[in-house]
Amino acid sequence: MENLLSQARALLQGSATVTVFSGAGLSAESGLSTFRDKQADALWSRFDPAELASVQGFEKDPGHVIEWYNWRRKIHADAQPNAGHRALAQRDTFLHVTQNVDNLLEKAGVPAGNIHHLHGTITRDRCHNPSCCHEEAVELANPAPMRQCPLCGQLMRPAVVWFGENLPESTWIQSRELCRQTDCLLVVGTSATVYPAAGLIHLARQHGSKIIVVNNETTGASELADIELIGSAGNILPRLLDNVAICPQ
Repeated sequence: MENLLSQARALLQGSATVTVFSGAGLSAESGLSTFRDKQADALWSRFDPAELASVQGFEKDPGHVIEWYNWRRKIHADAQPNAGHRALAQRDTFLHVTQNVDNLLEKAGVPAGNIHHLHGTITRDRCHNPSCCHEEAVELANPAPMRQCPLCGQLMRPAVVWFGENLPESTWIQSRELCRQTDCLLVVGTSATVYPAAGLIHLARQHGSKIIVVNNETTGASELADIELIGSAGNILPRLLDNVAICPQ
């Protein structure tokens, strides 16, 4: 492992730009359940995504969906950044593309403007009416119950991307551009099986980026990696990023 860490540090030090592409594994050590892994507490091993994370499920029983998201929000309210988040936050030149809907990168100190949330955020609600742009911040510890949009009267819903929905267009465009231009893509805690997001790893590779993968097990990104570091983000990232001098831009 130490040899691989040294090689990965050398790749980072030779890179003028570093982009971090993260998934649920980054936040798992903070007590937030992952989605598609084999663990008994993975969210979709206990709940039906067709009922709780789809337009059809929301329109069938919006109260049930809001109750589930508000339960999750109260868990998120108590969650704290782990050592992996904190190590990433120490690198203020890193830009982030994340599939996570939590705010742990922000809590760790990463500037919000450096983070692109591909799948939206659980910290906000938006109007379910696609032609209405109204959004509201959510108090995670005390989220509002089901309610109507103050502008158009439609129901408010979590500002997350549900199954079958498109990614936010501007966020997707910006994320693709980052991955085209970055010298090194640091892939952390993602199964690399959820598309189109996972395609960003292929895009970065096609445009000459070096790929460093940090994960608990081999994934769909393994075959694209220049270096793969198997282990938890909270263990590996502090060791990887300690005393690494990134080239000035």
